[in-house]
Amino acid sequence: MPTVVLLDVSLSMTRPVSLEGTEEYQRKHLAAHGLSMLFEHMATNYKLEFTCLVAFSSLWELMVPFTRDYNTLQEALSSADDYDKTCLESALNGISNIVQDEWGVCIPCQVILVTDGSLGIGRGSLRHSLSLLSQRSEDSKFPLPFPFPSKLYIMCIANLEELQTTDTLDVLERLIDLNNGEGQIFTIDGPLCLKNVQSMFGKLIDQAYSPFHAVLKCGHLVSDMQMFPRPEPVIIDEELEPVPKTINTELDIVGFIKIADIASPPVLSRHLVLPIALNKVEGDDLGSGLPEETEDETSASQVAGKMPSFCVLLHGSLKVEGMVAIVLLGPDWYGMLYSQADSKKKSNLMMSLFEPGPEPLPWLGKMSQLGPILDAEENPYGEDDSKSPFPLQPRTKRSYAQNVTVWIKPSGLQTDVQKILRNARKLPEKTQTFYKELNRLRKAALAFGFLDLLKGVADMLDRECTLLPDTAHPDAAFQLSHAAQQLKLASTGNSEYAAYEHNIAPLQTDFSSSSADRI
Repeated sequence: MPTVVLLDVSLSMTRPVSLEGTEEYQRKHLAAHGLSMLFEHMATNYKLEFTCLVAFSSLWELMVPFTRDYNTLQEALSSADDYDKTCLESALNGISNIVQDEWGVCIPCQVILVTDGSLGIGRGSLRHSLSLLSQRSEDSKFPLPFPFPSKLYIMCIANLEELQTTDTLDVLERLIDLNNGEGQIFTIDGPLCLKNVQSMFGKLIDQAYSPFHAVLKCGHLVSDMQMFPRPEPVIIDEELEPVPKTINTELDIVGFIKIADIASPPVLSRHLVLPIALNKVEGDDLGSGLPEETEDETSASQVAGKMPSFCVLLHGSLKVEGMVAIVLLGPDWYGMLYSQADSKKKSNLMMSLFEPGPEPLPWLGKMSQLGPILDAEENPYGEDDSKSPFPLQPRTKRSYAQNVTVWIKPSGLQTDVQKILRNARKLPEKTQTFYKELNRLRKAALAFGFLDLLKGVADMLDRECTLLPDTAHPDAAFQLSHAAQQLKLASTGNSEYAAYEHNIAPLQTDFSSSSADRI
Protein backbone atom coordinates (compact mmCIF):
# COMPACT_ATOMS: atom_id res chain seq x y z
CA MET A 1 0.00 0.00 0.00
CA PRO A 2 1.88 3.12 -1.20
CA THR A 3 2.26 6.13 1.09
CA VAL A 4 2.26 9.81 0.14
CA VAL A 5 3.71 12.24 2.70
CA LEU A 6 2.37 15.78 2.16
CA LEU A 7 4.52 18.27 4.08
CA ASP A 8 3.40 21.84 4.76
CA VAL A 9 6.33 24.24 4.07
CA SER A 10 4.39 27.51 4.34
CA LEU A 11 5.55 30.44 6.48
CA SER A 12 3.27 29.42 9.37
CA MET A 13 5.44 26.31 9.86
CA THR A 14 8.37 28.58 10.79
CA ARG A 15 6.68 29.85 13.95
CA PRO A 16 9.00 29.33 16.94
CA VAL A 17 8.29 26.84 19.70
CA SER A 18 9.69 27.38 23.19
CA LEU A 19 11.36 24.20 24.40
CA GLU A 20 13.50 23.33 27.37
CA GLY A 21 17.04 24.55 26.92
CA THR A 22 18.55 27.37 24.93
CA GLU A 23 18.03 26.06 21.38
CA GLU A 24 14.99 27.49 19.61
CA TYR A 25 12.84 25.15 17.51
CA GLN A 26 10.31 25.86 14.80
CA ARG A 27 7.22 23.82 14.00
CA LYS A 28 8.82 22.56 10.82
CA HIS A 29 11.63 21.08 12.96
CA LEU A 30 9.07 19.16 15.01
CA ALA A 31 7.42 17.92 11.81
CA ALA A 32 10.78 16.81 10.40
CA HIS A 33 11.58 15.00 13.65
CA GLY A 34 8.28 13.09 13.59
CA LEU A 35 8.66 12.15 9.92
CA SER A 36 12.24 11.00 10.52
CA MET A 37 10.96 8.67 13.22
CA LEU A 38 8.29 7.35 10.82
CA PHE A 39 10.84 6.79 8.03
CA GLU A 40 13.17 4.94 10.40
CA HIS A 41 10.33 2.67 11.50
CA MET A 42 9.33 1.95 7.90
CA ALA A 43 12.94 1.28 6.88
CA THR A 44 13.10 -1.36 9.63
CA ASN A 45 9.62 -2.91 9.57
CA TYR A 46 8.10 -1.81 6.23
CA LYS A 47 10.99 -2.18 3.81
CA LEU A 48 8.67 -3.02 0.91
CA GLU A 49 6.55 0.12 1.30
CA PHE A 50 6.78 2.66 -1.54
CA THR A 51 6.78 6.23 -0.22
CA CYS A 52 6.96 9.64 -1.87
CA LEU A 53 7.43 13.12 -0.38
CA VAL A 54 5.47 16.16 -1.59
CA ALA A 55 6.01 19.69 -0.23
CA PHE A 56 3.36 22.38 -0.62
CA SER A 57 2.54 25.99 0.15
CA SER A 58 0.66 28.00 -2.51
CA LEU A 59 2.15 25.54 -5.02
CA TRP A 60 3.20 21.91 -4.62
CA GLU A 61 6.42 20.12 -5.53
CA LEU A 62 7.27 16.41 -5.79
CA MET A 63 10.52 16.30 -3.82
CA VAL A 64 11.01 12.52 -3.90
CA PRO A 65 9.02 10.20 -6.21
CA PHE A 66 7.85 6.77 -4.97
CA THR A 67 10.86 4.95 -3.59
CA ARG A 68 11.99 2.39 -1.02
CA ASP A 69 15.20 4.33 -0.32
CA TYR A 70 14.43 6.01 3.00
CA ASN A 71 17.85 7.67 3.12
CA THR A 72 16.78 9.74 0.11
CA LEU A 73 13.58 10.70 1.90
CA GLN A 74 15.54 11.73 5.02
CA GLU A 75 17.89 13.91 2.97
CA ALA A 76 15.02 15.61 1.14
CA LEU A 77 13.28 16.21 4.45
CA SER A 78 16.26 18.09 5.86
CA SER A 79 16.71 20.19 2.70
CA ALA A 80 13.11 21.47 2.42
CA ASP A 81 12.91 25.26 2.05
CA ASP A 82 10.30 27.72 3.34
CA TYR A 83 7.73 29.23 0.99
CA ASP A 84 4.61 31.42 1.09
CA LYS A 85 0.97 30.89 2.14
CA THR A 86 -0.94 27.60 2.49
CA CYS A 87 -3.11 26.29 -0.36
CA LEU A 88 -4.13 22.71 0.40
CA GLU A 89 -6.54 22.17 -2.51
CA SER A 90 -3.83 22.43 -5.18
CA ALA A 91 -1.64 20.01 -3.18
CA LEU A 92 -4.48 17.46 -2.98
CA ASN A 93 -4.98 17.77 -6.74
CA GLY A 94 -1.26 17.16 -7.19
CA ILE A 95 -1.40 14.02 -5.03
CA SER A 96 -4.32 12.70 -7.08
CA ASN A 97 -2.34 13.11 -10.30
CA ILE A 98 0.85 11.59 -8.86
CA VAL A 99 -0.87 8.46 -7.53
CA GLN A 100 -2.95 7.91 -10.67
CA ASP A 101 0.11 8.24 -12.91
CA GLU A 102 2.09 5.75 -10.82
CA TRP A 103 -0.52 3.27 -9.53
CA GLY A 104 -3.84 3.93 -11.28
CA VAL A 105 -7.16 4.08 -9.45
CA CYS A 106 -7.36 0.53 -8.04
CA ILE A 107 -4.38 0.42 -5.65
CA PRO A 108 -5.17 1.65 -2.10
CA CYS A 109 -2.95 4.49 -0.92
CA GLN A 110 -2.29 6.17 2.43
CA VAL A 111 -1.89 9.97 2.51
CA ILE A 112 -0.15 11.59 5.50
CA LEU A 113 -0.71 15.34 5.72
CA VAL A 114 1.73 17.06 8.10
CA THR A 115 0.68 20.62 8.89
CA ASP A 116 0.39 23.11 11.74
CA GLY A 117 -3.35 23.50 11.17
CA SER A 118 -3.09 26.78 9.29
CA LEU A 119 -5.86 26.88 6.66
CA GLY A 120 -4.47 29.69 4.52
CA ILE A 121 -5.71 33.20 3.85
CA GLY A 122 -8.18 34.53 1.28
CA ARG A 123 -8.71 32.91 -2.10
CA GLY A 124 -7.18 29.43 -2.19
CA SER A 125 -7.53 28.87 1.55
CA LEU A 126 -9.19 25.69 2.75
CA ARG A 127 -12.19 27.56 4.18
CA HIS A 128 -12.70 29.31 0.84
CA SER A 129 -12.43 26.01 -1.08
CA LEU A 130 -14.95 24.22 1.11
CA SER A 131 -17.42 27.11 1.04
CA LEU A 132 -17.73 26.72 -2.76
CA LEU A 133 -18.36 22.96 -2.82
CA SER A 134 -22.00 23.24 -3.87
CA GLN A 135 -21.20 25.75 -6.65
CA ARG A 136 -18.50 23.72 -8.36
CA SER A 137 -18.87 22.09 -11.77
CA GLU A 138 -17.63 18.64 -12.72
CA ASP A 139 -14.45 20.09 -14.23
CA SER A 140 -13.44 21.98 -11.08
CA LYS A 141 -14.75 19.79 -8.25
CA PHE A 142 -12.87 19.36 -5.00
CA PRO A 143 -10.19 16.62 -5.13
CA LEU A 144 -11.72 14.69 -2.20
CA PRO A 145 -12.68 11.92 -2.23
CA PHE A 146 -9.69 10.70 -4.19
CA PRO A 147 -10.46 8.58 -7.27
CA PHE A 148 -8.47 5.73 -5.71
CA PRO A 149 -9.09 3.95 -2.36
CA SER A 150 -7.30 5.96 0.30
CA LYS A 151 -6.93 6.83 3.95
CA LEU A 152 -6.11 10.41 4.94
CA TYR A 153 -4.12 10.89 8.16
CA ILE A 154 -3.72 14.53 9.26
CA MET A 155 -0.77 15.07 11.62
CA CYS A 156 -1.24 18.47 13.30
CA ILE A 157 1.84 20.12 14.81
CA ALA A 158 -0.50 21.77 17.29
CA ASN A 159 -2.41 20.76 20.38
CA LEU A 160 -6.15 20.26 20.59
CA GLU A 161 -6.83 23.53 22.46
CA GLU A 162 -5.14 25.58 19.75
CA LEU A 163 -7.14 23.94 16.96
CA GLN A 164 -10.46 24.31 18.78
CA THR A 165 -9.84 27.99 19.49
CA THR A 166 -9.48 28.79 15.78
CA ASP A 167 -12.24 26.37 14.62
CA THR A 168 -9.59 24.59 12.57
CA LEU A 169 -10.49 21.16 13.90
CA ASP A 170 -14.01 21.30 12.41
CA VAL A 171 -12.62 22.16 8.98
CA LEU A 172 -10.06 19.35 9.11
CA GLU A 173 -12.75 16.88 10.21
CA ARG A 174 -14.73 17.88 7.15
CA LEU A 175 -11.78 16.77 5.01
CA ILE A 176 -12.00 13.31 6.57
CA ASP A 177 -15.76 13.26 5.91
CA LEU A 178 -15.20 14.22 2.27
CA ASN A 179 -12.80 11.26 1.99
CA ASN A 180 -15.72 8.93 2.80
CA GLY A 181 -14.75 8.96 6.48
CA GLU A 182 -11.49 7.10 5.74
CA GLY A 183 -8.77 8.58 7.91
CA GLN A 184 -8.07 10.26 11.24
CA ILE A 185 -6.76 13.48 12.77
CA PHE A 186 -3.83 13.29 15.20
CA THR A 187 -2.96 16.15 17.55
CA ILE A 188 -0.20 16.70 20.09
CA ASP A 189 -1.15 15.95 23.69
CA GLY A 190 0.19 18.69 25.93
CA PRO A 191 2.82 21.29 25.07
CA LEU A 192 4.70 21.27 21.77
CA CYS A 193 7.91 19.32 22.35
CA LEU A 194 9.92 16.52 20.75
CA LYS A 195 8.62 13.88 23.15
CA ASN A 196 4.95 14.64 22.46
CA VAL A 197 5.60 14.70 18.70
CA GLN A 198 7.15 11.24 19.00
CA SER A 199 4.09 10.06 20.90
CA MET A 200 1.75 11.39 18.19
CA PHE A 201 3.65 9.71 15.36
CA GLY A 202 3.86 6.56 17.49
CA LYS A 203 0.04 6.41 17.49
CA LEU A 204 0.06 6.67 13.68
CA ILE A 205 2.59 3.84 13.48
CA ASP A 206 0.53 1.63 15.77
CA GLN A 207 -2.60 2.18 13.69
CA ALA A 208 -1.32 2.16 10.11
CA TYR A 209 2.24 0.82 10.02
CA SER A 210 2.45 -1.95 12.59
CA PRO A 211 3.47 -5.25 10.91
CA PHE A 212 0.98 -8.12 10.99
CA HIS A 213 2.58 -11.14 12.66
CA ALA A 214 0.88 -14.54 12.68
CA VAL A 215 1.66 -18.20 13.25
CA LEU A 216 1.19 -20.55 10.28
CA LYS A 217 0.36 -24.15 11.19
CA CYS A 218 0.08 -27.34 9.17
CA GLY A 219 -0.21 -30.37 11.41
CA HIS A 220 2.90 -30.40 13.62
CA LEU A 221 4.75 -27.89 11.39
CA VAL A 222 4.73 -24.30 12.68
CA SER A 223 6.29 -21.10 11.40
CA ASP A 224 6.16 -17.46 12.46
CA MET A 225 5.32 -15.20 9.52
CA GLN A 226 4.60 -11.62 8.53
CA MET A 227 2.01 -10.51 5.97
CA PHE A 228 2.65 -7.40 3.92
CA PRO A 229 0.74 -5.19 3.55
CA ARG A 230 -1.22 -5.54 6.76
CA PRO A 231 -4.66 -7.09 6.02
CA GLU A 232 -7.53 -4.70 6.65
CA PRO A 233 -10.71 -5.70 8.53
CA VAL A 234 -13.56 -6.79 6.26
CA ILE A 235 -17.11 -5.56 6.85
CA ILE A 236 -19.92 -7.80 5.60
CA ASP A 237 -22.78 -5.68 4.26
CA GLU A 238 -25.39 -8.44 4.45
CA GLU A 239 -25.44 -8.45 8.25
CA LEU A 240 -28.04 -6.39 10.11
CA GLU A 241 -25.35 -4.86 12.31
CA PRO A 242 -22.10 -5.03 10.30
CA VAL A 243 -19.09 -6.01 12.42
CA PRO A 244 -15.54 -5.88 11.01
CA LYS A 245 -14.03 -9.34 10.57
CA THR A 246 -10.32 -9.61 11.30
CA ILE A 247 -7.86 -12.38 10.50
CA ASN A 248 -6.79 -14.69 13.30
CA THR A 249 -3.18 -14.57 14.45
CA GLU A 250 -3.09 -18.38 14.15
CA LEU A 251 -3.63 -19.55 10.57
CA ASP A 252 -4.27 -23.25 9.92
CA ILE A 253 -3.65 -24.93 6.58
CA VAL A 254 -6.64 -27.22 6.08
CA GLY A 255 -5.71 -28.76 2.74
CA PHE A 256 -4.07 -28.51 -0.67
CA ILE A 257 -5.63 -28.28 -4.12
CA LYS A 258 -4.33 -28.12 -7.67
CA ILE A 259 -3.87 -24.77 -9.35
CA ALA A 260 -6.09 -25.85 -12.28
CA ASP A 261 -8.96 -26.60 -9.85
CA ILE A 262 -8.67 -23.31 -7.97
CA ALA A 263 -8.47 -21.48 -11.34
CA SER A 264 -8.42 -17.67 -11.00
CA PRO A 265 -10.68 -17.04 -8.00
CA PRO A 266 -12.03 -13.62 -6.96
CA VAL A 267 -10.06 -12.30 -3.97
CA LEU A 268 -10.32 -9.34 -1.60
CA SER A 269 -6.59 -8.64 -1.35
CA ARG A 270 -3.15 -10.17 -1.91
CA HIS A 271 -0.29 -10.17 0.57
CA LEU A 272 3.38 -11.12 0.60
CA VAL A 273 4.24 -13.75 3.23
CA LEU A 274 7.67 -13.51 4.87
CA PRO A 275 9.09 -15.89 7.50
CA ILE A 276 10.42 -14.17 10.62
CA ALA A 277 12.46 -15.22 13.64
CA LEU A 278 10.47 -15.68 16.84
CA ASN A 279 12.88 -13.72 19.02
CA LYS A 280 12.55 -10.73 16.68
CA VAL A 281 8.77 -10.66 17.12
CA GLU A 282 9.07 -10.74 20.89
CA GLY A 283 11.62 -7.93 20.80
CA ASP A 284 9.48 -5.55 18.76
CA ASP A 285 8.11 -2.58 20.66
CA LEU A 286 5.22 -1.53 18.47
CA GLY A 287 3.48 0.63 21.03
CA SER A 288 6.29 3.16 21.39
CA GLY A 289 6.77 3.66 17.67
CA LEU A 290 10.53 4.00 18.22
CA PRO A 291 13.04 2.01 16.14
CA GLU A 292 14.63 -0.89 17.97
CA GLU A 293 18.33 -1.30 18.60
CA THR A 294 20.07 -3.00 15.69
CA GLU A 295 23.52 -3.76 17.07
CA ASP A 296 22.93 -7.55 16.90
CA GLU A 297 20.76 -7.44 13.77
CA THR A 298 23.40 -8.95 11.52
CA SER A 299 24.13 -11.88 13.78
CA ALA A 300 20.41 -12.47 14.42
CA SER A 301 19.63 -12.56 10.71
CA GLN A 302 22.48 -14.98 10.10
CA VAL A 303 21.18 -17.30 12.81
CA ALA A 304 17.62 -17.07 11.43
CA GLY A 305 18.90 -17.82 7.91
CA LYS A 306 20.48 -21.09 9.08
CA MET A 307 17.38 -22.28 10.95
CA PRO A 308 14.86 -24.46 9.06
CA SER A 309 11.67 -22.59 8.15
CA PHE A 310 8.30 -24.16 7.36
CA CYS A 311 7.41 -21.14 5.16
CA VAL A 312 10.43 -21.84 2.95
CA LEU A 313 9.56 -25.54 2.78
CA LEU A 314 5.94 -24.75 1.92
CA HIS A 315 6.92 -22.27 -0.78
CA GLY A 316 9.21 -24.74 -2.51
CA SER A 317 6.67 -27.55 -2.28
CA LEU A 318 3.82 -25.51 -3.74
CA LYS A 319 6.04 -24.32 -6.57
CA VAL A 320 7.23 -27.80 -7.52
CA GLU A 321 3.88 -29.58 -7.14
CA GLY A 322 1.80 -26.86 -8.82
CA MET A 323 -0.66 -26.62 -5.94
CA VAL A 324 -2.05 -24.05 -3.52
CA ALA A 325 -2.68 -24.37 0.22
CA ILE A 326 -6.14 -23.56 1.59
CA VAL A 327 -5.86 -21.58 4.84
CA LEU A 328 -8.51 -21.07 7.52
CA LEU A 329 -8.40 -17.35 8.38
CA GLY A 330 -11.32 -17.34 10.82
CA PRO A 331 -14.83 -18.72 11.22
CA ASP A 332 -16.17 -19.39 7.68
CA TRP A 333 -13.32 -17.40 6.13
CA TYR A 334 -10.66 -18.91 3.89
CA GLY A 335 -7.67 -17.85 1.85
CA MET A 336 -4.96 -19.51 -0.20
CA LEU A 337 -1.17 -19.64 -0.15
CA TYR A 338 0.63 -19.99 -3.48
CA SER A 339 3.92 -19.29 -5.22
CA GLN A 340 4.02 -16.30 -7.54
CA ALA A 341 6.98 -15.57 -9.80
CA ASP A 342 8.23 -11.98 -10.10
CA SER A 343 10.72 -12.98 -12.76
CA LYS A 344 12.24 -16.13 -14.24
CA LYS A 345 14.56 -16.57 -11.27
CA LYS A 346 12.64 -15.11 -8.34
CA SER A 347 9.33 -16.17 -6.80
CA ASN A 348 7.52 -15.26 -3.59
CA LEU A 349 5.06 -16.92 -1.23
CA MET A 350 1.78 -15.01 -1.52
CA MET A 351 -1.55 -15.16 0.30
CA SER A 352 -4.89 -14.16 -1.20
CA LEU A 353 -8.00 -13.62 0.93
CA PHE A 354 -11.36 -14.92 -0.31
CA GLU A 355 -14.73 -13.38 0.44
CA PRO A 356 -15.95 -14.42 3.91
CA GLY A 357 -18.47 -17.23 3.78
CA PRO A 358 -18.76 -21.02 3.56
CA GLU A 359 -18.76 -21.03 -0.29
CA PRO A 360 -16.33 -18.36 -1.52
CA LEU A 361 -15.72 -20.31 -4.76
CA PRO A 362 -18.98 -21.72 -6.15
CA TRP A 363 -17.29 -24.36 -8.32
CA LEU A 364 -15.75 -25.98 -5.22
CA GLY A 365 -18.91 -26.10 -3.12
CA LYS A 366 -18.69 -25.75 0.64
CA MET A 367 -15.07 -25.53 1.76
CA SER A 368 -15.81 -27.40 4.99
CA GLN A 369 -17.00 -30.44 3.00
CA LEU A 370 -13.81 -30.83 0.97
CA GLY A 371 -11.67 -33.76 2.05
CA PRO A 372 -8.53 -35.69 1.11
CA ILE A 373 -8.52 -37.92 -1.98
CA LEU A 374 -7.69 -40.94 0.17
CA ASP A 375 -11.12 -40.73 1.82
CA ALA A 376 -12.89 -41.10 -1.53
CA GLU A 377 -14.01 -44.51 -2.78
CA GLU A 378 -12.11 -43.93 -6.01
CA ASN A 379 -9.64 -41.31 -7.18
CA PRO A 380 -11.77 -38.55 -8.75
CA TYR A 381 -8.81 -37.53 -10.91
CA GLY A 382 -8.32 -40.97 -12.40
CA GLU A 383 -5.05 -42.82 -12.77
CA ASP A 384 -3.57 -40.39 -15.29
CA ASP A 385 -4.90 -37.23 -13.62
CA SER A 386 -6.64 -36.39 -16.89
CA LYS A 387 -9.98 -35.46 -15.32
CA SER A 388 -11.00 -33.25 -12.42
CA PRO A 389 -13.99 -33.42 -10.05
CA PHE A 390 -14.37 -29.66 -10.34
CA PRO A 391 -16.47 -27.74 -11.04
CA LEU A 392 -19.07 -29.46 -8.89
CA GLN A 393 -22.24 -30.38 -10.74
CA PRO A 394 -25.52 -29.03 -9.31
CA ARG A 395 -27.73 -31.52 -7.47
CA THR A 396 -30.75 -30.81 -9.69
CA LYS A 397 -30.16 -32.15 -13.17
CA ARG A 398 -31.67 -30.04 -15.91
CA SER A 399 -33.19 -31.55 -19.01
CA TYR A 400 -31.48 -28.99 -21.22
CA ALA A 401 -28.91 -26.22 -20.87
CA GLN A 402 -30.05 -22.64 -21.34
CA ASN A 403 -27.60 -19.82 -21.85
CA VAL A 404 -27.85 -16.78 -19.59
CA THR A 405 -28.98 -13.63 -21.37
CA VAL A 406 -26.37 -10.88 -21.11
CA TRP A 407 -26.58 -7.57 -22.96
CA ILE A 408 -23.17 -5.96 -23.23
CA LYS A 409 -23.72 -3.93 -26.39
CA PRO A 410 -26.91 -2.37 -27.84
CA SER A 411 -26.59 -4.67 -30.85
CA GLY A 412 -27.22 -7.73 -28.66
CA LEU A 413 -30.46 -6.31 -27.28
CA GLN A 414 -31.55 -5.24 -30.77
CA THR A 415 -30.96 -8.77 -32.08
CA ASP A 416 -33.16 -10.32 -29.36
CA VAL A 417 -36.00 -7.87 -30.05
CA GLN A 418 -35.77 -8.44 -33.81
CA LYS A 419 -35.96 -12.21 -33.25
CA ILE A 420 -39.26 -11.75 -31.40
CA LEU A 421 -40.66 -9.55 -34.17
CA ARG A 422 -39.65 -12.03 -36.90
CA ASN A 423 -41.50 -14.82 -35.12
CA ALA A 424 -44.48 -12.51 -34.46
CA ARG A 425 -44.91 -11.97 -38.20
CA LYS A 426 -45.07 -15.75 -38.74
CA LEU A 427 -47.83 -16.48 -36.25
CA PRO A 428 -49.51 -18.87 -35.66
CA GLU A 429 -46.90 -21.24 -37.24
CA LYS A 430 -44.15 -19.91 -34.92
CA THR A 431 -46.27 -19.69 -31.76
CA GLN A 432 -44.01 -21.86 -29.59
CA THR A 433 -40.79 -20.16 -30.75
CA PHE A 434 -42.38 -16.72 -30.32
CA TYR A 435 -43.33 -17.33 -26.69
CA LYS A 436 -40.00 -19.02 -25.92
CA GLU A 437 -38.04 -15.95 -27.10
CA LEU A 438 -40.53 -13.61 -25.46
CA ASN A 439 -40.19 -15.32 -22.06
CA ARG A 440 -36.39 -15.34 -22.35
CA LEU A 441 -36.32 -11.57 -22.91
CA ARG A 442 -38.93 -11.05 -20.18
CA LYS A 443 -36.89 -12.91 -17.55
CA ALA A 444 -33.69 -11.03 -18.46
CA ALA A 445 -35.47 -7.66 -18.26
CA LEU A 446 -36.93 -8.54 -14.84
CA ALA A 447 -33.53 -9.72 -13.59
CA PHE A 448 -31.90 -6.45 -14.62
CA GLY A 449 -34.84 -4.30 -13.49
CA PHE A 450 -35.25 -3.16 -17.11
CA LEU A 451 -39.04 -2.65 -16.91
CA ASP A 452 -39.05 0.02 -19.62
CA LEU A 453 -37.92 -2.63 -22.09
CA LEU A 454 -41.03 -4.68 -21.40
CA LYS A 455 -43.28 -1.69 -22.06
CA GLY A 456 -41.36 -0.88 -25.26
CA VAL A 457 -41.68 -4.43 -26.61
CA ALA A 458 -45.40 -4.41 -25.71
CA ASP A 459 -45.88 -1.24 -27.77
CA MET A 460 -44.05 -2.90 -30.68
CA LEU A 461 -46.36 -5.92 -30.52
CA ASP A 462 -49.43 -3.65 -30.48
CA ARG A 463 -48.09 -1.88 -33.54
CA GLU A 464 -47.45 -5.21 -35.31
CA CYS A 465 -51.04 -6.17 -34.55
CA THR A 466 -52.36 -3.07 -36.33
CA LEU A 467 -50.11 -3.73 -39.34
CA LEU A 468 -51.30 -7.30 -39.92
CA PRO A 469 -52.52 -7.81 -43.53
CA ASP A 470 -56.09 -8.86 -44.30
CA THR A 471 -54.87 -12.31 -45.27
CA ALA A 472 -53.31 -12.93 -41.82
CA HIS A 473 -54.68 -15.70 -39.64
CA PRO A 474 -57.09 -14.36 -36.97
CA ASP A 475 -55.12 -16.19 -34.29
CA ALA A 476 -52.10 -13.92 -34.90
CA ALA A 477 -53.91 -10.78 -33.73
CA PHE A 478 -55.17 -12.48 -30.58
CA GLN A 479 -51.70 -13.84 -29.69
CA LEU A 480 -50.01 -10.45 -30.25
CA SER A 481 -52.58 -8.60 -28.15
CA HIS A 482 -52.35 -11.22 -25.41
CA ALA A 483 -48.51 -11.07 -25.31
CA ALA A 484 -48.51 -7.25 -25.29
CA GLN A 485 -51.03 -7.16 -22.43
CA GLN A 486 -48.95 -9.61 -20.36
CA LEU A 487 -45.78 -7.55 -20.88
CA LYS A 488 -47.57 -4.36 -19.84
CA LEU A 489 -48.74 -6.01 -16.62
CA ALA A 490 -45.18 -7.16 -15.88
CA SER A 491 -43.79 -3.67 -16.55
CA THR A 492 -46.03 -2.20 -13.83
CA GLY A 493 -44.30 -4.34 -11.19
CA ASN A 494 -47.46 -6.29 -10.32
CA SER A 495 -46.46 -9.06 -7.91
CA GLU A 496 -48.24 -11.81 -9.86
CA TYR A 497 -47.40 -10.93 -13.44
CA ALA A 498 -43.88 -9.62 -12.67
CA ALA A 499 -42.78 -12.81 -10.90
CA TYR A 500 -39.53 -14.12 -12.33
CA GLU A 501 -40.78 -17.74 -12.37
CA HIS A 502 -43.99 -16.82 -14.21
CA ASN A 503 -44.07 -17.63 -17.95
CA ILE A 504 -46.41 -16.09 -20.52
CA ALA A 505 -48.47 -18.97 -21.92
CA PRO A 506 -50.04 -18.87 -25.41
CA LEU A 507 -53.68 -17.79 -25.56
CA GLN A 508 -56.06 -20.70 -26.12
CA THR A 509 -58.20 -20.12 -29.26
CA ASP A 510 -60.84 -22.14 -31.12
CA PHE A 511 -60.40 -20.94 -34.69
CA SER A 512 -59.40 -24.38 -35.93
CA SER A 513 -58.54 -27.72 -34.47
CA SER A 514 -55.12 -27.64 -36.04
CA SER A 515 -54.35 -24.33 -34.40
CA ALA A 516 -55.53 -25.61 -31.03
CA ASP A 517 -53.43 -28.74 -31.38
CA ARG A 518 -50.40 -26.65 -32.18
CA ILE A 519 -50.85 -24.53 -29.06
